[in-house]
Amino acid sequence: MMKKITCFGEILWDVLPTSKEPGGAPMNVAADLRNFGLDAQLISSVGSDDLGHELLGFLNQKRIPTNLIQVNGTYPTGVAQANVTNSQDVVYTIVQPVSWDYIQLSSSMIEAVQQSDLFVYGSLAARSTRTYETLRELLAVAPRKIFDVNLRAPHYDRGTIDELMHQADIAKLNEHETLELSDWYGYDVDLERAMTQLRDHFSLEALCVTLGDEGAILLDASGFTRQESFPIEVEDTIGCGDAFLAAYLFKTLQGETPAKTLAFACAAGAYVGTQRGATPSFTEQTIISQYSMAITA
Repeated sequence: MMKKITCFGEILWDVLPTSKEPGGAPMNVAADLRNFGLDAQLISSVGSDDLGHELLGFLNQKRIPTNLIQVNGTYPTGVAQANVTNSQDVVYTIVQPVSWDYIQLSSSMIEAVQQSDLFVYGSLAARSTRTYETLRELLAVAPRKIFDVNLRAPHYDRGTIDELMHQADIAKLNEHETLELSDWYGYDVDLERAMTQLRDHFSLEALCVTLGDEGAILLDASGFTRQESFPIEVEDTIGCGDAFLAAYLFKTLQGETPAKTLAFACAAGAYVGTQRGATPSFTEQTIISQYSMAITA
C-alpha cells in the first residue's frame, strides 16, 4: 500500500524581486513527496482572494489534494517577501496575520492524520494561538511525527519549540538552529555532542542536521552518518531544505540504509538548488541520474 504523509502549516506566496512563487515549507515538502510518488496531502488555509485561488490551482497542478485546505473569508492569503541578495541565504519577511494563522480543527483533519504513516509539521504555524491549538490536537492523534524546525525570527519562542520537539519522533534542523537550541539548554558547542544531547533530551528516533554547502549529518540508532554536499551551480536555495526532508522521508519509509538515505536527501536538495523556485518537478530517477555515483556507493 502506498505510504500516506500529511503535512501541516503555512502555504503562501514567496514574493521575489521580479516574480512570485508558491511556497511555505509544508506545501513544498508535500509537493516533493508527490514527486517521489507518495500519497502526500496538506492541511492549511488560504484567503478567499485571487492569491488564494491561484494557490489552489497550483496545488491541483502538483496533484496535492485540496480537501483539507480551508478558505478563509476574513484573512488574506499568506505572503513572504524574500530578500535574495545572498542566494545562499534567502531572508524572508513573513506577513501576519494571514489565513493560515487561523486553521480550524475539523473531523476530516483528525481522520486524515490518524490514517497517515507520517505527520510533518514546523514551528512557523505555531506563531498564532488558533493554528497552534489545531496543531496540538493533531499531534495528539498522529502515529509518527516529523518536526521540521524551521526557525523564522521573530515567529518563535523557546517554550513553543521545546513543546514541539518533545512531540517529535524525528527532527530536522539546520546547523544554526541546532546550535541555538543547544545554547538554550546549556549543551556543548561541538555539533556532534550537541546533537547527542538534543537527541537524548527529547527522546528522538533520529535527528538530522543540514550543513548548507557542507552537506548534512544524521544521528539515529546506528550512530552518526555524514554526507558531503554536491557541487552545483546555484540558481536559488529556496526549497532545498524541503526537498532534502522529503527525500529523507521517502528513503526512510523504504527502509534504506542511513548512508544511502542521507546521500539521496543531499542529492535532492542539491538538485532543487539548480532549479528556479521551491517546487520544480522531478522524480526519483531524476535525482539518481544526476548523482548516481554518489548515492549508490
